[in-house]
Amino acid sequence: MMGLTRVLGGILFFALLQNPVQAVQSVSLAWDRSPDSSVIGYRIYYGMATQTYTNMVDVGNATNVTISGLADGTTNYFAATAYDILGLESDYSSELSYSVPTAFASLRIRTAPAGQFVLTVTGPIGHTYDILATQDFKTWVVIGTVTVGASGSLDFTDTNAASFPKRFYRTRG
Repeated sequence: MMGLTRVLGGILFFALLQNPVQAVQSVSLAWDRSPDSSVIGYRIYYGMATQTYTNMVDVGNATNVTISGLADGTTNYFAATAYDILGLESDYSSELSYSVPTAFASLRIRTAPAGQFVLTVTGPIGHTYDILATQDFKTWVVIGTVTVGASGSLDFTDTNAASFPKRFYRTRG
């Protein structure tokens, strides 16, 4: 088992998968197969503190895995081990960290009767956003607050839009 301590020099990020409608995301990891013929499988350890792994996935003989359920705005730390038929496990590989991006809302605007505007906010389910409006890009005023529902979007109607010669919108949250 001498080779197992050198098997996994590091995990390589293979791809990043994001679901913009949910507040959880996934990351896919891939690594090189061990040259040690006694290795029969790999385990990926991860957690939200460096070298403190609270989760483990046994991927068997695969050399890639997708870890899902990573929360927006968190940093996760990953390390891998290799193991043999007796269950003897190598030391951890080099650690990699991944900061899960915070999902941003998108805002779509359409006209409604009587000079009103309907703003459709799309973002992570359950996330709350303030809707702000301005005429000059200097002074922003909160004109409403929405919480994105199960569909991943919510409509908000600006009933005061007709009172302004021009109005611009953004979300904060």
